[in-house]
Amino acid sequence: MLTLKQIILGFFSFLGIVILALFLFTGWYTVDESEQAALITFGRVDETVTEPGLKFKLPWPIQRAEILSVSTNSLRVGYESSDDGEVTDYNDEAKMITGDENILFVDLVVQWRITNPEEYLFNASDPENILYQASSASLRGVIGSSEVDDVLTDQRAEIEATVLDSLTELVDKYQIGITVMDVKLQDVELPTEEVRQAFTAVTDAREERLTKINEANKYRNQEMNEAEGEADAVISRAEGQRAQRAEQARGETARFNALYDEYINDPEVTRQRLVLETLQDVLPSTELYIIDSQQDTVNYLPIRPLDENRSSSRAAADNAQEDANNGEGGDSDGR
Repeated sequence: MLTLKQIILGFFSFLGIVILALFLFTGWYTVDESEQAALITFGRVDETVTEPGLKFKLPWPIQRAEILSVSTNSLRVGYESSDDGEVTDYNDEAKMITGDENILFVDLVVQWRITNPEEYLFNASDPENILYQASSASLRGVIGSSEVDDVLTDQRAEIEATVLDSLTELVDKYQIGITVMDVKLQDVELPTEEVRQAFTAVTDAREERLTKINEANKYRNQEMNEAEGEADAVISRAEGQRAQRAEQARGETARFNALYDEYINDPEVTRQRLVLETLQDVLPSTELYIIDSQQDTVNYLPIRPLDENRSSSRAAADNAQEDANNGEGGDSDGR
C-alpha cells in the first residue's frame, strides 16, 4: 500500500516529467530570415523577435510564439489569376462605375507588410479581409470620381497615388498592424469589344497627338538654337567691328592731336606740310616742274625723283658703252 509520502513524491515526479516534456516540445522555436516572432505571455505580446535563429521561451501555456512574415505580401482585388500570374476571371469586385457613368472592369494589386504584430494578432480577427475590403472601397471611391478617359489613358499613375493615400488612411484608422507599401492597377477594361475598340482608337489618337507635339517642340528648339547661334555670330562680328573702329578713331584722334600741337608751335610750316602731303596723296605719279616768278617753265627741268634719275643715268651709260663696243668692232673689220 502506497504511503502519503510516496504519493506526493510520485505526483511531483510526474509533474516534473510533464514540465520537462512541455519544455522539450514547446520551450523553443526558430525564426527564419523572412520571419518575425511575437512572444506572447499569458495572452499579451511581450517581445517581437526579428533576429533569425533558434530561440528559447517558457513552455506552453505560459508563453507561446506566433511566427509572422516580414516579407512583402500581395493582395489581389477584383480578379482571379492563374499560377503564372495571368488574369483568369473577374469577380463582382472588379465591376465599377466611373464618374461619367461608364462601366469598367478594374483590378488592383496591393503590396503590404506586417509592421505591428500585436495589432495584427489582437485588434482584428481577420486583418487580411479588412485590408481587402478597405482596398476595394478605396478603389471604388477613386474610380467613381474619375472619368473613363482618365482611367483608360494617361491618368493611371495619379489614380494609383490617390488610391494609395486613401487606403493608407483607412488602414491607419483601423489599426490592424499592416502597412501598405504600394498599389498597382493591373488591367482596366471595358465591358464590350466595340467600346474597347473605340477607346483604343481614342488612345492611339492621343498618343499620335503627343508624338506630333514632341516633334514640333524638337523642331522649334532646333531652329531656336540655330537662330541664337547666328545672332551670337552677328553680335560677335559687330563687337569686333566696333572695337576696330574705336581703335582706329583713337589712332586718328592721337594723330590729329599731335598735328594740332605742331600747328600751335609753327602754323605756317604745318600748313605747307599738310598741303604737300595732300598733293602727294592725290597726285602720286605726277611729275613736278619748277617755274620762275614770271610763270615761265625752266627749260632743263622737270625734277624727277632721285631714284628715277639714277635709273635713267645708269641706262644711258649702259647704252653708250654698248655703242662704243660696236664702233670698235667695226673698225677692226675695216682694217
